[in-house]
Amino acid sequence: MIERVAVLALPGVAPFELGVLCEVFGVDRTADGIPGYDFSVCTADGRAVRTSLGFEIVPHSDLAPLADADLIGVPARPLDDRAPPEVLDALRAADARGADLLSVCTGSFVLGEAGLLDGRRCTTHWRHAAEMARRYPNADVHPDALYITDGNILTSAGTAAGIDLGLHIVRREHGSEIANMVARRMVVPPHRDGGQAQYIEAPMPATDTAATLEPLLAWVVEHLDEPLTVERLAAREHMAVRTFARRFVAETGVSPHEWITTQRVLLARRLLEQTDLGVDAVASRSGFGRAAVLRHHFSRRVGTAPSDYRRRFAGRHRSSGRVR
Repeated sequence: MIERVAVLALPGVAPFELGVLCEVFGVDRTADGIPGYDFSVCTADGRAVRTSLGFEIVPHSDLAPLADADLIGVPARPLDDRAPPEVLDALRAADARGADLLSVCTGSFVLGEAGLLDGRRCTTHWRHAAEMARRYPNADVHPDALYITDGNILTSAGTAAGIDLGLHIVRREHGSEIANMVARRMVVPPHRDGGQAQYIEAPMPATDTAATLEPLLAWVVEHLDEPLTVERLAAREHMAVRTFARRFVAETGVSPHEWITTQRVLLARRLLEQTDLGVDAVASRSGFGRAAVLRHHFSRRVGTAPSDYRRRFAGRHRSSGRVR
């Protein structure tokens, strides 16, 4: 369980990426029933550092909180700036004791510099993915991912992908309802699908009148318990199947099957957290049909079986079968 969070602010730190970690983990929302964290912004010597935009920030502490932090965040900073040796040593020590290490954008290069990405799946901003693979050839770099978790190493792509990863951690620690509450407070989506490719190659239409699949996606979320074939969805949009499939990937970054499966897993999580429905009923309500199919997809995406997930979040936001 994450209780103590320390965020590194190294010289040249990007204010937005630093702010993302402060917003997700540093804001006190306990009055709303959202768990809080013992939160610290740290610099190598406890003194102010200059950000990438030229102004300075004053930290809470030097590196001392890293010694017992459950989660250490590393925001973006200039690629060619070397991290101080004491910072790299502190990160290695944290990794050795099993602390979670989170990077936003080019903060992943600091983890690479510390030797913590060797043999690990990881990501960074798409513009710097090739350089990351060149510098750290033993790292398994995935340039199209919004974020990747590999054990205790959690890396995210550029800028707002840090929000996605932060909410993923909140969801993992406290369940979907708490993550959704934090997302509502931040006025951001609780979950985004797809990868960086959707932002590189196929941006959303620029005008308010351009046709999008958003109405269809909203309809799908309300009908996840029904058969949702590509043929059926294409017919609703009056498109040929191949045209629809290409349009879907262009707009969401993933195939229709992958997007729908992810939405069904999210619904199953909420049902497991908030209702007393049996696993068979959860499988039916979320569109998987059979418990075995639910267990397969749920375990692959969440990393645990539905029954184990329910035990972890038992008693939180329960109802008789309705999901808010």
